[in-house]
Amino acid sequence: MYDYLIVGAGLYGSLIAYRAKQAGKSVLVIDKRPQVGGNLYCEEIEGIQVHKYGPHIFHTSNKEVWDFVNSLVPFNHFRYCPLAYYKGNLYHLPFNMNTFYELWGTKTPAEAKAKIEEQRKEIKGEPQNLEEQAISLVGREVYEKLIKCYTEKQWGRDCKNLPPFIIKRLPVRYCYNNNYFNDCYQGIPIGGYNKLIDRLLEGVEVLVNVNFNEHRDEYSSKAEKIVYTGAIDEFFDFKYGPLEYRSLRFEEEILDQESYQGNIAVNYTDHDHPYTRIVEHKYFEFGTQPKTVITKEYSQEWKLGMEPYYPVNDAKNSERYNQYKAEADKLDNVEFYGRLAEYKYYDMHQIVENVIKMKI
Repeated sequence: MYDYLIVGAGLYGSLIAYRAKQAGKSVLVIDKRPQVGGNLYCEEIEGIQVHKYGPHIFHTSNKEVWDFVNSLVPFNHFRYCPLAYYKGNLYHLPFNMNTFYELWGTKTPAEAKAKIEEQRKEIKGEPQNLEEQAISLVGREVYEKLIKCYTEKQWGRDCKNLPPFIIKRLPVRYCYNNNYFNDCYQGIPIGGYNKLIDRLLEGVEVLVNVNFNEHRDEYSSKAEKIVYTGAIDEFFDFKYGPLEYRSLRFEEEILDQESYQGNIAVNYTDHDHPYTRIVEHKYFEFGTQPKTVITKEYSQEWKLGMEPYYPVNDAKNSERYNQYKAEADKLDNVEFYGRLAEYKYYDMHQIVENVIKMKI
C-alpha cells in the first residue's frame, strides 16, 4: 500500500511526487502516455531538444520559485521574442515601439500613443464582442493586422462572435522591448524539460501506458490518497457532459539547413496560412547544429479522444465544471490538481508555487 497514487506525470504530478518523496512518503505515479512529462515532454532530434507539445518557457518574478527549479536542474537565459507575419511583412511582438515603428513609422511613445488613441475612438460605449474590445484597446490597424486572423484561427470563430473577456487586457509597451514576458527570471532547463521531470521523479516508482480511468478499481486500492491530475469530467464518466477545449495539431519537419526563420517563433496573423505559428526549436538553447527542426502549429476544434489544451471558460462550461467540482469535493481520499482537473489554464511558475506551499 502506497501513501500516494499520483495520476499523471506532468509538471503538477511530478512536483507533488517529489515533495511527497522528500517527506518520506511512498509514491506510485502512473500516466496514460508512453512517457513522463505531460506537455513538457521533449524529444532530441538532430541534437535539438524539440518541444513535442508546443513551446514552454519558464518565467517568474518569484525568487523562491526560480531558486527551487534551479536547485533541481540549471536553467539558461532564454528570452521569448516572437515575430508576427502578416501578408509578407514581419512585426515585433508583443506590441511595443518596434511594432509601432514597423506599422506607422512612429519613433516616440507620444507619436505611437496618439496614433492608437485616434483609432480607439471608433468604439463607443461598452465593447460587445472581442473585435470591439480589441479595437477599444489598441485601435483598428493593430487589431486587423496582428489580432483578428490569429485569434479566429485559434478559436475557430469570427471575432465578432467571441466574448470580449477573452482579450480584456493586451500588453502594450511604449518602449523598444521585445521580451514577451516582464518577469525577472526566465529560461529553459539546459538539455530540455525531460531533465527537470526526471529529476523530480528520481527514485519514484513510475508506470506509463496506464489509463487510470480504465483500471480505477485496481489502482485506487493501491494507495491511501489519490492525487488526480487528469480530466475531471472523465473521472466522473462525463455524467454532466464533456467539458470543452481547443486542441492543437503539430506538423514537424527536419530541414537540411542551418536556420529556417532565424527566430524561435513566428506567428502567422493572416488567413493565407492555415497554421497559427512556426516554432524553430534550436533557438531554445541557442543551437548551432547543421540542421534545424520546425513545427507548424494548427489550432483545431476538440473532440473526445483528442488531446485537450485550452479550456473554453465560457458560462456553459464553467457551470458544468462547477457540477464536477461539487462531486469532487465529496471525496475524502482524492485531490484534484492541474489544468485538466481544475479546468483552468496554468503557467508553470504558478504550479511550482502552489506545490511548494502545499502541505504533504
